[in-house]
Amino acid sequence: MRPAMRVVRAGLAATVQDLGRPQLRHFGVPVAGALDDYAHRVANWLVGNRAESATLEIPLLGPGFEMLVEADIALCGARMELRINGILERQWQTIRVRAGDFLDLGGVVDGCRSYLAVTGGFAVEPVMGSRSTYLGGRLGGLHGRVIRVDDILPQKAGPLLSRSRRLPWEPIYPQTAVLRAIAGPHDHWFQEHGADFWGTPFAVSSQSNRMGYRLLGPAVARDSGAPAGIVSEPVIAGNVQIPADGQPIIVLNEQTMGGYTCIATVISADLWRIAQVRPGDTVVFVQVSLARGQDISRQWRAFLEDCRQMLTGDGSCAAAF
Repeated sequence: MRPAMRVVRAGLAATVQDLGRPQLRHFGVPVAGALDDYAHRVANWLVGNRAESATLEIPLLGPGFEMLVEADIALCGARMELRINGILERQWQTIRVRAGDFLDLGGVVDGCRSYLAVTGGFAVEPVMGSRSTYLGGRLGGLHGRVIRVDDILPQKAGPLLSRSRRLPWEPIYPQTAVLRAIAGPHDHWFQEHGADFWGTPFAVSSQSNRMGYRLLGPAVARDSGAPAGIVSEPVIAGNVQIPADGQPIIVLNEQTMGGYTCIATVISADLWRIAQVRPGDTVVFVQVSLARGQDISRQWRAFLEDCRQMLTGDGSCAAAF
């Protein structure tokens, strides 16, 4: 482990994240981890890391860094200006940087979160088997908090690549995200007016964070006699809760229990899309069956494996530095 970057400008709420702590949910420990695990994984593969290596999750406004070592980096996710020593660079590719270089990340142009990977991954101390930051519990990451000016981000030892890597496409982040979801687990309390929920655009509220996205739109009405709340029970990322005011909340990675009825659950293959929606953007829920959702998830896992092999093998995505 060695110092890799010094934070010169903190940006907005950047945190160290990996794939989280899914094995501890039954103990009440939130998963945390990268909200867009697609961009997180690709960024790691671009610099030769395993998918579970730690990256820096950067929402909306990027930080500035002084490089303390020579390393390979990659920035994936939301499009933002990435400049190295003032020169504009592309995202979704490997970039070689050297000690003394200055990395400057601007505000997002589209999407919401970017993921910065470095050779070996960010080597903050693991907590409960993960380097992910859980802000609510102030654990993991860099002292359980967002990065600050003059913080030093350490790097795990790893070899530099002999050739650069590049993903031959970049995702598009539209201002309206279409989210495929399965009805339930409490859809039986929304039989009279539940159809109004599907296909209706909801705006993303500014009161949204890594715990959940609050949505604004036509109130989702329960059936007559249905409870406004329930005894708290386990929730998972993608659950769409309907509180008393009828305004949906999409549960994300930093929550384990909830006391609101859930009209639907976004399929796992679309969770990364939620992470890239900004306040003021809209989401639309499209209903799919459980069988269809499982089929999409299998296809998504196969796509991720294709990406991994494309970037880590000897395919045509490699180029000389």
